[in-house]
Amino acid sequence: MFFPRGGSAHVARGLSKGLAEIGWNVTLVSGSRSDLGEDGDARLFYEGIDVRPVDFSPALDGEAGPPIHPSYEDRSGARDRVFASLDDAEYERHVEAWADALEGAGAAKADLLHLHHLTPINEAAERVAGDVPVVGQLHGTELLMLEAIERGAPTSWRYAERWADRMRRWAGRCRRLLVAPGGVDRAAGLLDIERERFVPTPNGFEPDLFCPQRIDRAAHWRRHLVERPRGWTPGEQPGSVAYEDGELDALREGTVLIYVGRFTEVKRLPLLVRAFAGARHSFDGPAGLVLLGGHPGEWEGEHPAETIASSGAEGVFLAGWHGHDVLAEFLNASDVIVMPSVREQFGQVVVEAMACELPAVAARSFGAERIVDDGQTGWLVPPDDEQAMAEALVEAVNDEAERRRRGKRARSVAMREYAWPSVAEGVAAAYGAAMAESGE
Repeated sequence: MFFPRGGSAHVARGLSKGLAEIGWNVTLVSGSRSDLGEDGDARLFYEGIDVRPVDFSPALDGEAGPPIHPSYEDRSGARDRVFASLDDAEYERHVEAWADALEGAGAAKADLLHLHHLTPINEAAERVAGDVPVVGQLHGTELLMLEAIERGAPTSWRYAERWADRMRRWAGRCRRLLVAPGGVDRAAGLLDIERERFVPTPNGFEPDLFCPQRIDRAAHWRRHLVERPRGWTPGEQPGSVAYEDGELDALREGTVLIYVGRFTEVKRLPLLVRAFAGARHSFDGPAGLVLLGGHPGEWEGEHPAETIASSGAEGVFLAGWHGHDVLAEFLNASDVIVMPSVREQFGQVVVEAMACELPAVAARSFGAERIVDDGQTGWLVPPDDEQAMAEALVEAVNDEAERRRRGKRARSVAMREYAWPSVAEGVAAAYGAAMAESGE
């Protein structure tokens, strides 16, 4: 349902290719924004896969067409409203649009449907392909919304309980539910489903893309921060944040810490910026922090640029949103991946960074705690602990030998456990079990 942008879209792409390599015929039905070019056009994003785009662009212009997907997050002014605020008529519009898309893709003749997230696509699948077994995959954001509803939804979420009931019913129809290894107990409790039906499934990475590479760091950072900048601040377009060549000394000559992801509240970017600002006086040499991501115009809470200004942090760079195809270059131009998020279901970018021999500094969360081996492949710190984060950054910057040792170990673990070919084999086994239960 979600147009190609976030982590679940990358999972769908990598998994589709991995399944095709071991003999599955995959048709991918995906939301799309043809008006966004490579940032959101499903045909470009899923090139090489049999993809059937559902284009939201006409509806955004007031024309007839499938309505843009809702969101599990409630962001002021966003076009994609939170699910829990949509009434029954809006719900039905989404179900009908996806029923048409699934019918056109031949869903009723499929051997199995793999449905990402819990959305109106699940209801559409039941209507047009009710006899086809379903494997669902949870990516974490739907669980965050369910948790918010359980705590007490805001008054604007008028239909919260109705959506929670739907999501639990859709999950209950799935023969198997794929979820990040650290999220099984949480998901089982929220969805009221027996634990045995969940299949712990990590996200994978493309081993041909994410691997150690030689990068001219000076040229790389000059190109993306000075010559063709894409960083932005609230109310401004991509490229509104540009740097002078002389400001890049920390990235050319020192240790580069990199964050990759969206600018949402659970990511705890303000905490990271403040921790870096507090740690700088203890660094033995130059170091810089690069924030890669933040889809233009989309953020929650305090924007990183505001934190940089209020904290007086120096050496923090906004690199903007970039396509997944160039992520490996950014990682190889860096030394450490940082992930302060407190509610990360998995943390795919950590695995991709590990494959490039980067150790991680991460907050203990559902995903990071399962991926990062503290003292072996990175540093784990308590969530929402600014001082502990700062201390870990100091250790990572000041001890190059230890940083490299943990990075090499990280790559070894990533190759063994998280490359897409091995992940696809595990998913295919879940497919087989689901089909066997359905008598296929």
